[in-house]
Parts: sequence; C-alpha cells; structure tokens
Amino acid sequence: MNQEEYEKRAAEAVARKQSGKFNCAQAVTTSFADAAGLDPELAMRLAASFGTGMGCLKGTCGAIVGAGIITGLVSSDRMEAMRRMKTFMEAFHTKNGSTICQDLKGVGTGKPLRPCLGCVADACELLYRVSFDSSEPTTK
Repeated sequence: MNQEEYEKRAAEAVARKQSGKFNCAQAVTTSFADAAGLDPELAMRLAASFGTGMGCLKGTCGAIVGAGIITGLVSSDRMEAMRRMKTFMEAFHTKNGSTICQDLKGVGTGKPLRPCLGCVADACELLYRVSFDSSEPTTK
C-alpha cells in the first residue's frame, strides 16, 4: 500500500464515521478490510461491538480496536502482531494523551483530548505506519 492509497482509505474511514452508520472500529476496519484479505461485510460485523470504547463502556478507543483487527490479519504471527500493536498504542497515546475513549471524549472532565473523527484519522495513519509502510522501521 502506498501513501496515496492510505490517504484515500483514511478519508473513507473518516467519512464513514461521519455518516453515523459506522462506529469508530467499523470505520477503520472496513476501510482497510480488503487490504487485509477480509470481506468488508464481515469486517463490519467483526467490529460492531467495539463502538463507544470497547462495548460501550468507554474503554479502549474503538478506532484502536479496529486497527488492531487489521494488524492481526496482516501480521505474520502473534508476536509480530503484538509488537506492532504495542508500537501503535504507544504512538497513539503520545499523540493524543490517552487510548481510552472516555478520556479522549472528555467524559467527566468536559475537556476532550481528541474528537472521534480525529481518533479515526490517527488510527488510520498509525495503522498504515506500523502495518503497511515498508519504509517504516516499526514494521521490520
């Protein structure tokens, strides 16, 4: 996958989330499904329960979970998938200050760290970097 294709997929993911017909996990997962050899309809169902932060409990951001699903599919084995996801999680936290939906949305504080559309865009960027960009050192 090249930069241009990634940008198209990221824009598609943001548009899907913005449509209100996809949760954050579904937006990311369906936008990268075919690149991971996954049927988009199956991707939609796989990611259905991860909206509003892991099962609507405002836990781990759904966009992160969606990226994790794709990372697992494109990795050669469990250890590689876990290493890539660790890199992803660290980068997402550094960029946004949290990986937890309620913190990102500012639930309880009234001070959002990052809106959902931004989290979806960031998840797509980091997914590309850790799982698809062969020039990125985290994929080696």
